[in-house]
Amino acid sequence: MIGVGEAALGFMLMLGLMLVGLPVAVAMFLTAFVGAMLTMGWPVLMTFGNQIWSGQNDFILTAIPLFVFLGEILVRSGVADGLYRCLSDWLRRLPGGLLHSNIGASAVFAAVSGSSVATAATIGNVAIPILTERKYDERLTAGTIAAGATLGILIPPSINMIIYGSMTNTSIGQLFAAGIVPGIALTLAFMGLIAGIALFRPSVAGPTLPARPMQEKLRSLLEILPPLAIFAVVMGVIYGGWATPTESAAIGVTCALVVALAKRRLNLSVLHEAMISTVRISAMILLILVGAQFLNFVIGMLGIPQTLTRYVVELGAGPIQVLFLLILFYLVLGCFMETLSMMIATLPVVFPLILNLGIDPVWFGIFLVLMMETGLITPPIGMNLYIVQGVRMRGSIMDVIWGSLPFVILMLAFTVMLIFVPGLVLWLPELLF
Repeated sequence: MIGVGEAALGFMLMLGLMLVGLPVAVAMFLTAFVGAMLTMGWPVLMTFGNQIWSGQNDFILTAIPLFVFLGEILVRSGVADGLYRCLSDWLRRLPGGLLHSNIGASAVFAAVSGSSVATAATIGNVAIPILTERKYDERLTAGTIAAGATLGILIPPSINMIIYGSMTNTSIGQLFAAGIVPGIALTLAFMGLIAGIALFRPSVAGPTLPARPMQEKLRSLLEILPPLAIFAVVMGVIYGGWATPTESAAIGVTCALVVALAKRRLNLSVLHEAMISTVRISAMILLILVGAQFLNFVIGMLGIPQTLTRYVVELGAGPIQVLFLLILFYLVLGCFMETLSMMIATLPVVFPLILNLGIDPVWFGIFLVLMMETGLITPPIGMNLYIVQGVRMRGSIMDVIWGSLPFVILMLAFTVMLIFVPGLVLWLPELLF
């Protein structure tokens, strides 16, 4: 076994390789390679082929390209436009007006696409021109879109949950169920924050819009039915016991193709663009998983998880103290690493410690997803910040950062609440399973 100092040095090496621009998968593989060569020599590298095979030969990973493809089809089928119009009709009279539509549309779209980046880009393209025209505060507008899009990895189906479940052998169905209540609660918390800001500073919400006639509002509900129907089908077949998460993803893709066909948006060009994007995103994710699998193997061989666990026990830290340290750890790490890389790189070391402390792996999966959500809008690396700024094409990235800051604070407070009220996460999985 090696000590905590050597393990920390290895982690700093991996972080340094990422910061100088090496791809995440390459940085993880090189870190594992150096660690293996310095401690165990060439024989351990003979297992690399087996590690690739065992890491990728997992049926559940097939769900990743399927859910990515599902999101890509919805992005290109115009679902977001109708969804935003519908929610605008129903939410415009709340304090904060159309800012609530940003959160609501992000939550519904995220529940189907499972991608925060796709949600930020899609809702941003729809919402920013409308809110700019109506003189809404630019910072808060950008902040609501960036923060609302983070719901894409919390509300199921979530690609990040699939990866977490695959790496930790945790039930995907339970993880999906565990994300529903916190996802809804966080959505409502975001909307409550917007209402509070608008009540104290009415100028941020622009002029009050007149209410839409009830007949038009009821007609607009037809626009929200396709994404809700796809979500209901995808989740229903899982919890009804009729399909695995991978099979449900395939069913969701079929439903998305039907929706695109019904909207007359389905053609060869759309399919080609969606497939190319799916291949690129899926290849990136799966290559990172290959590097992580080898790194995980080397970390296990070196006894790093056992060393870390023993070190924590010697310090006398309990589960609550460790979780607060992890909040700080991931908050700092989120400033320098992309969220998926952050999760995959740290799980091999952190997860054994969590199990040793008796923390439920399903609950920890939601905790980790919340930390990744926060990382998506934490400067300077927060991906959603740059997606929204790219859509705005005006002003400074600092506007998006300041607009997102209240939501970062809210998410941290929400995470702390889950530590003391774990039933909010575990109630639905325990009910269904």
